[in-house]
Amino acid sequence: MIPVVLVVEDEPAILELIVINLKHAGFQPVRAQSAEEAEAAIRATLPDLVLLDWMLPGRSGVALARQLRAEERTRLLPIIMLTARGHEDDKIEGLDAGADDYVTKPFSPKELVARVRAVLRRRSPHLAAEEVEIGSLRVNPVTHRAEAAGAPLELGPTEFRLLFFFMTHPERVFSRAQLLDDVWGDHVFIEERTVDVHIRRLRAALEASGEDARVETVRGTGYRFRGQ
Repeated sequence: MIPVVLVVEDEPAILELIVINLKHAGFQPVRAQSAEEAEAAIRATLPDLVLLDWMLPGRSGVALARQLRAEERTRLLPIIMLTARGHEDDKIEGLDAGADDYVTKPFSPKELVARVRAVLRRRSPHLAAEEVEIGSLRVNPVTHRAEAAGAPLELGPTEFRLLFFFMTHPERVFSRAQLLDDVWGDHVFIEERTVDVHIRRLRAALEASGEDARVETVRGTGYRFRGQ
């Protein structure tokens, strides 16, 4: 699963600098140069995080942040504000508008990527683009490689996303509907029982290593990944 980051920035040079560094770090950037373009992008596909410039043509980034926090679909969407306004009052206004973090221009691209990872780690750990290891299982979302007991796992794209999600949320029980939203995305409309098919495929891929027992069925509820 490649995390999608919506970059809302009206200065082309800064926009491209951010996009290039996000790509190198394993993220999928989406460009927008105004609040209106950002809204259209979010309607099409809900991103995993928004990098939002304060000063945009027309409606400001602060106004857009407040709107995103007020709407049910986007109220939990992680937001990092980008701005040249570094005064304490400005930072407080940005955070009060609903931003999770605040980065002042000029900024280090490496620091910005680190801030993106830190916010995702707090909000959605499965999207931080970092390798995760449990038992003999190891999954790297950037290289899209998975292994068990040192041997490569042959996983389809959906099984890979499912395993990575489980490994970053061990011991928690998820219903089929929750898995569809978190692994497939809220813009995908498929039958809940489809989850069962992919669970079976994932268990089959893990069976040779003995790690298939970690994927537990919770009767009447859904599924849990055993981390212990």
